[in-house]
Amino acid sequence: MTIVGIIPIMVQKYQSPVRVYKHPFELVMAAYERRFPTCHLIPMFVASDVVNEETSEDGSTQKIERRCALDVDAPRLLKRIAGVDYVYFIQKNTLNRKERTLHIESHNETFSNRVVVHETCCYSVHPENEDWTCFEQTASLDIKSFFGFESTVEKIAMKQYASSIKKGKEIIEYYLKELDDEGLTHVPRWSPSSHSLPLSSPTSLSTNQPELGIVPADSVPLSADARDGPSQDAKQDSNLLQNDSLAEILPGTPEDKLDADYIKRYLGDLTPLQESCLIRLRKWLQETHKGKIPKDEHILRFLRARDFNMDKAREILCQSLTWRKQHQVDYLLETWSSPQVLQDYYTGGWHHHDKDGRPLYILRLGQMDTKGLVRALGEESLLRHVLSINEEGLRRCEENTKVFGRPISCWTCLVDLEGLNMRHLWRPGVKALLRIIEVVEANYPETLGRLLILRAPRVFPVLWTLVSPFIDENTRKKFLIYAGNDYQGAGGLVDYIDKEIIPDFLGGECMVRVTCEVPEGGLVPKSMYRTAEEVENEDIRLWTEMIYQSASIFKGAPHEIVIEIIDASSVITWDFDVCKGDIVFNIYHSKRAPQVPRKDTLGAHGITSPGGNNVQLIDKSWTLGQDYSMVESPLTCKEGESVQGSHITRWPGFYILQWKFHNMAACSATNLPRVDDVLATLQVSSHKCKVMYYTEVLGSEDFRTACCDVQSLGSMTSLESSHSGFSQLSAATTNSNQSQSSSMISR
Repeated sequence: MTIVGIIPIMVQKYQSPVRVYKHPFELVMAAYERRFPTCHLIPMFVASDVVNEETSEDGSTQKIERRCALDVDAPRLLKRIAGVDYVYFIQKNTLNRKERTLHIESHNETFSNRVVVHETCCYSVHPENEDWTCFEQTASLDIKSFFGFESTVEKIAMKQYASSIKKGKEIIEYYLKELDDEGLTHVPRWSPSSHSLPLSSPTSLSTNQPELGIVPADSVPLSADARDGPSQDAKQDSNLLQNDSLAEILPGTPEDKLDADYIKRYLGDLTPLQESCLIRLRKWLQETHKGKIPKDEHILRFLRARDFNMDKAREILCQSLTWRKQHQVDYLLETWSSPQVLQDYYTGGWHHHDKDGRPLYILRLGQMDTKGLVRALGEESLLRHVLSINEEGLRRCEENTKVFGRPISCWTCLVDLEGLNMRHLWRPGVKALLRIIEVVEANYPETLGRLLILRAPRVFPVLWTLVSPFIDENTRKKFLIYAGNDYQGAGGLVDYIDKEIIPDFLGGECMVRVTCEVPEGGLVPKSMYRTAEEVENEDIRLWTEMIYQSASIFKGAPHEIVIEIIDASSVITWDFDVCKGDIVFNIYHSKRAPQVPRKDTLGAHGITSPGGNNVQLIDKSWTLGQDYSMVESPLTCKEGESVQGSHITRWPGFYILQWKFHNMAACSATNLPRVDDVLATLQVSSHKCKVMYYTEVLGSEDFRTACCDVQSLGSMTSLESSHSGFSQLSAATTNSNQSQSSSMISR
């Protein structure tokens, strides 16, 4: 046995949506009759013989079994190896004129010990309109072994099946039109008083056909394009089937079934096998899930997020449904009321729709005080607010679908980054952002149709390096990034948003603050921050304990940390709060590695620090300018200030970050120290400062990749190379061309 022969091939399954003919059942059967004994629309159907035929006494029920020969469109070499020219199928049709149903069951006779093909079809009366006819179809393909060509046979079968499923409906409609052209628009229903048949021949329902016939691929005629090669849809469907191992198709009630016209109207154009994935996953949920079943649009989002891999989509959808139930997300819009601080300082809001009819959300991230919002509200409140935005987005998509008469399943987000600076890199804020991204990605997949990022500053690649690994690859492809005023030209906003709704702060005429209530933002007053008692058990305290380190700084005993840089153009970032006292922040570079640090000593004081670390790395024998050099001008920071910054390294080696006690300046009128300074010297504790700090190094390759990603995502041609310093961010920003460093102080 070949290696291929011993590898089990998954059973491939297909289930169609309900396809509706807006004609009575009897007329559809009359059209169906014209498809035998041969049909120019089905050239591969070459012959058929009636094997068995039965008719009930009252003529209401007719059973016909046929043996059908198909000229399979397969490579000549494969036919020669198989030793056959035609493939034979057995088809059993049961027509019930009284119940107005036609059931078809088909299976292969040729190679039945190697390949098992099974298909069932049903024509029936529409449950809500007795003058319409429904058609449903299920099929399975199980290739056990085929001379080592199992994978090839499977691909041929599924490619042809996917490309020809819809052909069956077209054929019926073709003959319905032909009947109409001939003036035949009505066929009487069967009644007990009459045994006459609505069809001209008792064998009229036994013809094999693509819709009713067996193996998808081989029993249906192909278009010229399909013969030349697989269509794009067929390729996608083949991939879907290869990845699909969901259990057998579960039965559903009539109200559970999806109509093909409904799918096209509300869900969009799907390939037949994509339709099948949707229907099967929906039925599986109805059979197994306890609780509210999500709408079809939402199920489809999870399928798209996993490229219609049934198992993967089912897994993440079930996890999301559990999450929604645990957090009562289905009732969020009715129960959530935004705190006043969000209404005043959260700079985002819904704003009409884009040119595609997608709801448009505007977020002025550069004007948002993320640190202030986190400290005033906590992560949970921010997260629930973002979730309410997503829930509102789902509602607006449904509304726009009805308004525009076409499927709208996602929204467009416009993010203005003017004002983005190092303050936005405050680590608890970044951590909160990453968690929000993680939750939204897991529970609202494929809801973002397009993300327009405008006026991105040079600090943006640093933020992008931090957050991009948490964003799905398919989502990242939807990002369009513009630096400066690039969004105003061709290919900018006017390509996606109508001119009359472009916001005033982007040069448009629409006053979004008035029409859509998008606040201007600004710093959240510290008076609105939660007290220490209020955050005692909150995540922000845990973040501080987990990612921040504390250090004590004394007069004559600075705190220093060393960062070894292997590759030039790496980015050192820092974020620290001055909890007590005033300090001076310095950055040094040395080619020599500092000595083993002397921990927890107070230098000249010679006593142990009662709290926090105090590490000194620069040896007393080192000479500034020879053994080490300053790469950034000293930055004085006052008590209560928060500092965020970054440094693009120019050389490899050892970079020393130093927090140093800030000596008070002498009084301008005298050389004598001030009274406060004299009193401060009387106790050691007055010489103590305290900082909470966090540092991170972005590798040069990661940073270059981020810059390339940003440029490839949009039009950020103004971004300089990784050797360029960031531009000055504000009046409080210190920038050195030599050090290529910037820090942002927030008070």
